[in-house]
Amino acid sequence: MAVKNTMATAEQIKSLIKSSFQDDKERLLTVALQVAAHEARQGHVLLAHEIRSIVDSAKSSVKVIPFKQDLSDLVCLSKSRYTLSDLILSQELKIRLERVFEEYNHQDKLRSHGLENRRKILLAGNPGTGKTMTAGVIAHTLHLPFYAIQVDKLITKFMGETSTKLRQIFEVIKNNKGVFLFDEFDAIGMDRGVENDVGEMKRVLNSFLQFIEQDESNSIIVAATNNLQSLDQALFRRFDDTLLYRLPSAEEAAKLIDNRLGLYKGRMNVKKVISNFHNLSHAEITQACDDAIKICILSNSKKVSSSLLNTSLTERQSAYKSSV
Repeated sequence: MAVKNTMATAEQIKSLIKSSFQDDKERLLTVALQVAAHEARQGHVLLAHEIRSIVDSAKSSVKVIPFKQDLSDLVCLSKSRYTLSDLILSQELKIRLERVFEEYNHQDKLRSHGLENRRKILLAGNPGTGKTMTAGVIAHTLHLPFYAIQVDKLITKFMGETSTKLRQIFEVIKNNKGVFLFDEFDAIGMDRGVENDVGEMKRVLNSFLQFIEQDESNSIIVAATNNLQSLDQALFRRFDDTLLYRLPSAEEAAKLIDNRLGLYKGRMNVKKVISNFHNLSHAEITQACDDAIKICILSNSKKVSSSLLNTSLTERQSAYKSSV
């Protein structure tokens, strides 16, 4: 057992040295945290704490390279503090996300066997089920900058030169390691067999297929769509993994309410309350909880009651029904 622990540390030390010479600061910080965790398991609590303090100090000094002016409104830097525990997902999805993290943290080991870590992830499912939040969680967990590509602006503002802008965006992805989210991906990923009058969009999709296939950066590319069926079939083999998001189960919805209400939760049977509501997304349930908390605060109440939560959920349910 002692030999195994020593070998793990040896691999980490080699990875630290390699990251330093390659000027790979994000990788350096990740491996340093792994060393801290290893030392903590060995009972070296003080050393682990000192390593984490050094990492925290270094992370605060990480700088993001600015983009060209003509891309500044298309590639937006976001800050995410969400962790995997904040995501209310099925156990299957959490396991698959953890696999993304594990492969990223051990990419050198995979490459030594001729394999690459999964970097291109497609997220598909109902609106408000946590796809965008997932991209933020990936960035936060791996200590990477999080960038959102404004696909709608890319299409509407630069129709006729979108492929050129896409090329520039993939240059940014290559030169600035981070997590890059193509949200509302349907705008450029539409099936080329669908009849439409915009031949430009087919050229844009062809360009995207070419760029993502040729991409060999160290960034993680995430595409999110609400309509998986509308995507061109050629896209799927360009992504390393496809994660399907669904509306929360009753158990997941109850856990989401517990987490969101926190200290404001009064004495109530959350499962009983949520059992009266169907087809609400994670985002809609979260908004209903926030509505109830606001009313609670403004009325000088300390706890959200069952009736107040029920009212807030009813309002969201009514809004959902009127939109379908």
